[in-house]
Amino acid sequence: MVQKESQDVLRRIRRAAQAGLLGHAIIFSGPGDRLSAARYAAAALECETPGEEPCLHCEACRKVTGQIHPDVIAVHDTEHKELSVETVRNLKKDVYISPNEGKRKIYLFDNCDQLNARDQNVLLKIVEEGPSYAAFFFCAENSAALLPTIRSRCVEWKLWEEEETDLSEAADFCRLLAGKDALAVVSFLVGLENKKVKREQVQALLQGAWQIAAGALLLQNGKPAPDAFAQEAALLARRYTRGQLLRLTALLERYSKECDFNVNAGLILGAVAAEWEVIL
Repeated sequence: MVQKESQDVLRRIRRAAQAGLLGHAIIFSGPGDRLSAARYAAAALECETPGEEPCLHCEACRKVTGQIHPDVIAVHDTEHKELSVETVRNLKKDVYISPNEGKRKIYLFDNCDQLNARDQNVLLKIVEEGPSYAAFFFCAENSAALLPTIRSRCVEWKLWEEEETDLSEAADFCRLLAGKDALAVVSFLVGLENKKVKREQVQALLQGAWQIAAGALLLQNGKPAPDAFAQEAALLARRYTRGQLLRLTALLERYSKECDFNVNAGLILGAVAAEWEVIL
């Protein structure tokens, strides 16, 4: 399952976005999937479903996760070790052009090692005094790649790597869901309860399954699913209608959130099994 620290960042993004408090300048650091977390935050800012940011179902969320949203801009230079002067100059002009279709205009810096001191000093003024619709998400394994002046204007969230074994468990669960065999699904969940799994483990399982189900929705809309879950997402996309997938993702998301509270893991697993059968 995903380590707790990485999931904490995603939960904090959701809570901040739903409260209208998601900052306009964030550093995603650590060895985890920084760019995916930054895109998740971008989806939260662009989401069209109030109170559910990011819902991952609306057109804006789908465009962000599909990397085709015109107002979510990846800033990098594939031809040079550092960002070219022209790239930075164009960014400085572009930030003052209103968003094309979204609520915000978001710049994703996927490799802060490309930002030299000159670039960062230019960016500092934009981060401090840019238009209210502009947001800047910096991805760096070590935040020290950024100048102290930039760091002082940003919130830093650190991510950790994902562990393969637990991602595999979420994939196994989704394969069972795709099979629509109620006995097999219930047996799997009862087996977890008998192992006396912790609430955090159940949460990571449900969050992983939710990501796969969301990937299935992307596939049904002609968008690519995350590579790590492509096979399981394809299975769900074939076996479930769009309406069923929407209800499934909502179910998995809701009970993964319930795990934030002091609830019994067995009760969560039982509720998931019962409500899943209703979806069928």
